Amino acid sequence: MDKLDISVVVPLYNEEESLPELAAWIDRVARENKLSYELIFVDDGSSDHSWEVVERLKQRYPAIRGISFGRNYGKSAALYCGFAAAQGEVVFTMDADLQDSPDEIPALRRMILEEGYDLVSGWKKKRYDPIGKRWPSKFFNWTARRASGIRLHDFNCGLKAYRRKVVKSIEVYGEMHRFIPILARQAGFRRIGEKVVEHHARKYGHSKFGLERTVKGYLDLISVMFMTHFGRSPMYFFGSLGTLMFLLGGGTTCWLIGEKLWKQFHGLPLRAVTDQPLFYLAILAVILGVQLFLAGFLGELINRNSTDRNKYLIDKTI
Repeated sequence: MDKLDISVVVPLYNEEESLPELAAWIDRVARENKLSYELIFVDDGSSDHSWEVVERLKQRYPAIRGISFGRNYGKSAALYCGFAAAQGEVVFTMDADLQDSPDEIPALRRMILEEGYDLVSGWKKKRYDPIGKRWPSKFFNWTARRASGIRLHDFNCGLKAYRRKVVKSIEVYGEMHRFIPILARQAGFRRIGEKVVEHHARKYGHSKFGLERTVKGYLDLISVMFMTHFGRSPMYFFGSLGTLMFLLGGGTTCWLIGEKLWKQFHGLPLRAVTDQPLFYLAILAVILGVQLFLAGFLGELINRNSTDRNKYLIDKTI
């Protein structure tokens, strides 16, 4: 196969109405800019006729490739498999609901190839989402900026462009698609940029994400920040905390016993060590310290033997 200029990875879930228009739009942009391309639709276990639509579109647009999951795994799984299949020099991601504009592709590509960025994230500065979705998103993005130090306004924008080696070097799993810029920087890609992109109102169907997305977003942020700092060696976190708790509890216990012996030697009034609440708190700290240390040890073993967290049931490919 000749070298492709771009790959466009589109995760989808029950988007049968928008797919023909999206495919035509991407094809037009590629032809107008003389770009060789592939369009990879990843069907995340849709319950409508989305896969049948992809198969029909393949007859009209040979550049289309398709991956169909046997069940719904989530957007991160779809991106992971799409990235693995992508062969283009620059890889794009966008949502299938027509809210992201393929017209942004040429400018984003230039930022990667000519300005030297490893990753460029879209910024939906003017959004057409309901206010109940916009304000939690603003607060979440502010928190992500503060926690990660990456100055992006819209971490979760579906429209992004990547240098090919970036998508081949990162592992997206669970719900980590929101934090790909953080994962990319962790992998050593520090040229991360941003571009204001056009955002369209949803034309078909309805959003597949509810209010629980905000809660999950913060839990995922905690997870990804932990993985960024301690993912390769969880013992550094759990072992350090466990050692601190063990020394604090053990030191307190020794002090209580030493105090009793000193008072006993000098004939001073004293009470049994076991009658003091501080003794039980010290013992609790010792026990927690040992458990945290063991958690770090087990984390190290699991981390070194985990091989199947990104295995998915792929039902069909085209």
